Amino acid sequence: MTTPVELRGLHLHVDCASGAAGDMMLGALIDLGVPIDAIGDALDAIGAGRKRLGVTRIVKHGVAAVDVQVDTHGHILHDHDHGDGHHHDHGAHGHGHYHYADIRARIVAAKLTEGTRHRALEIFDRLARAEAKLHGTTIDAVTFHEVGAIDSIVDVIGTAAALDYLAPTGVSCASVAMGHGTLKSAHGIMPVPAPAALEVLRDGGGVMADGGVARELCTPTGAAILAASVTSWTAAPTGRAIAVGWGAGDMDLDDRANVLRVVVLAPSPAARPTTGVVWQIDANLDDMSPELCGPAADALFAAGALDVWWTPITMKKGRPALTLSALAESPARDAVIAAILRETTTIGVRYAAHERTVLARRTVEVQTRFGAIAIKEALDGDVVLNAAPEYEACAEAARKANVPVKAVYAAALAAYETKHVQRH
Repeated sequence: MTTPVELRGLHLHVDCASGAAGDMMLGALIDLGVPIDAIGDALDAIGAGRKRLGVTRIVKHGVAAVDVQVDTHGHILHDHDHGDGHHHDHGAHGHGHYHYADIRARIVAAKLTEGTRHRALEIFDRLARAEAKLHGTTIDAVTFHEVGAIDSIVDVIGTAAALDYLAPTGVSCASVAMGHGTLKSAHGIMPVPAPAALEVLRDGGGVMADGGVARELCTPTGAAILAASVTSWTAAPTGRAIAVGWGAGDMDLDDRANVLRVVVLAPSPAARPTTGVVWQIDANLDDMSPELCGPAADALFAAGALDVWWTPITMKKGRPALTLSALAESPARDAVIAAILRETTTIGVRYAAHERTVLARRTVEVQTRFGAIAIKEALDGDVVLNAAPEYEACAEAARKANVPVKAVYAAALAAYETKHVQRH
């Protein structure tokens, strides 16, 4: 059986074929093996109390999953109860309405771990931005009707604490099922996907799918947890499944189990350096405009070249010239040769096979104040020999933050070193 320590510092993949809600995510993380005390400590710190959290195991359409229920009696913050019975995230019994400012102040003041605090604030900030945009108001004026209910506060804080405990290197999710049709809300009949959930995903760059069910499958809380936690909206990466957790939703669906799945993935078994053959293709050019060099290199990469470079040389009659060189594996060799003949002024190329040894590579993501940055690692077995931030990710983050690329690069390396030390 996997112990909790073995779950930490690995990759998480989230499957949302039945949508997502706060209780489903929290249930899946508990089912993975996150200690209840790690979650209970955070609930105590926020003033909710660990006794509010009820954890049972149930079966949904043949799938055993953890069902999280929250005792909504009493208040966590000052309660603005208007008695209008608004629908709460995944069917709570409480009717507490909370101002965003009150929730944020409580999280900021609570004795939470920094990681838990950061994740919880990120989730609620995303919800507040969505609510403010939908209702044409300011973030400070936002009042949470559904997502501010006690059960949702418990779900968000509990999930933030569980994720902080796991400290994943990255979180992936291919898409989240949203559902279709209509739903009844405090504002009348609304379309599905729920407007707040859709806005949260739009703002966070999330990937949505219909799901094929005429129901609301993804709640605003579920969308916000995903938007704040997923670092890559892609299919699951290659790796070994270490543990699988299932979280149950409240609804019963006719055609599937209403569950959310979280998988802990470890890198594939230690990969040793590989050997093989690569082709080097060269052409000497003394009559080509430098303006054409960039497009030519782009064409070679598009044809499948592994690398392209230019070398200054001197040719006959003392002419300054350039050698265009490219590396290509056997399947792409002919396409790269064709691109050189098409895009440059050469009338011929030369090529030769070279043996090479290549380190295994993998990509991990780190969180920085500029956002998530991909780090490429080069490994010999389990030993990381080189690690470097991906330039394009750094450049994009630098443009958004209006800072030098070197600042993002340094922040990514610092975050990587911290996480690397924690893992090893």
